[in-house]
Amino acid sequence: MKTRIPENYESKLSLYETQRAIVLLRNTFEKQLISSLNLLRATAPLFVPCNSGINDNLNGVERPVEFDVPAIGQDAQVVHSLAKWKRQALFDYDFWPGKGLYTNMNAIRRDEVLDNTHSIYVDQWDWEAILFPDTRNLDTLKAYVKKIVRAMHQAAAAVRNAYPEIVYEVEEEVYFITTQELEDRYPDLSPTEREDAVTKQYRTVCLMQIGDKLASGRPHDNRAPDYDDWSLNADILLWSDVLGQALEISSMGIRVDAAAMDEQLRKADCDDRRQYAFHQAVLNDVLPPTIGGGIGQSRLCMLLLDKAHIGEVQSSIWDKETMDICKRAGVRLL
Repeated sequence: MKTRIPENYESKLSLYETQRAIVLLRNTFEKQLISSLNLLRATAPLFVPCNSGINDNLNGVERPVEFDVPAIGQDAQVVHSLAKWKRQALFDYDFWPGKGLYTNMNAIRRDEVLDNTHSIYVDQWDWEAILFPDTRNLDTLKAYVKKIVRAMHQAAAAVRNAYPEIVYEVEEEVYFITTQELEDRYPDLSPTEREDAVTKQYRTVCLMQIGDKLASGRPHDNRAPDYDDWSLNADILLWSDVLGQALEISSMGIRVDAAAMDEQLRKADCDDRRQYAFHQAVLNDVLPPTIGGGIGQSRLCMLLLDKAHIGEVQSSIWDKETMDICKRAGVRLL
């Protein structure tokens, strides 16, 4: 069973109150995020040409939604995320070190497995900032993580102030750990079980260095080889009291330079991507060093509003089993 509703679960907010709370939460978080990260809103694409190499390949197996565009004689793809587009945009729009952009990204991920926290509709705050060359390091990654968590902490406080029945608090102190350290600590657990164990203990966790093989010979999780530097990336995990599990709220990282791109393309057996203009720009040191990521809007709303299912805070489509389970439990899907 992919969807589960905790025993005796009941939404603390009506549908109308939920909509009001979502507006408050999003506005509060977004204001704090753009202020602390020095971001400017930019208009971003919903789709890109199939042959551009710009779309996020995610784990490399998900199929993008494609359609033909007769007016230009090409096929296009709905974006999975804007990981590569943002870096190119910073260069094209003449941004400078210390400044960045963000956008409200909407995407379709047709192959997503549907459960309490996953939908085929994805909405994110997608952001990217240019780094000074000498700040492309772990300290910079951690500093950005702390600022993002601080914005989440403030958004949660704003929601609790407006809706006293909501009790969720974001632990502002971040526990940093690498995937190898996590494997060493819990060698007999699966990657998901490891994430649950460490996040249950510390509540706010930054899990770093995702994508490369661990000592066990397997990666903790797959990560595309052509945007994040696998040695300088991270997921932000928060503990859900309602579901009793860790929720990944953000995937982010310092982006690949020429050396990291070259190495990771070889490791992932993706050398065919070298032909694309974006990849050539990285390999030839044309694009600036950047850091960026995506922060799940619905996932954050679900967590901070004490919800059990992502369908309570976003409108999507669901399989019959999910709808029946939620109906029996009195859970209203939007």
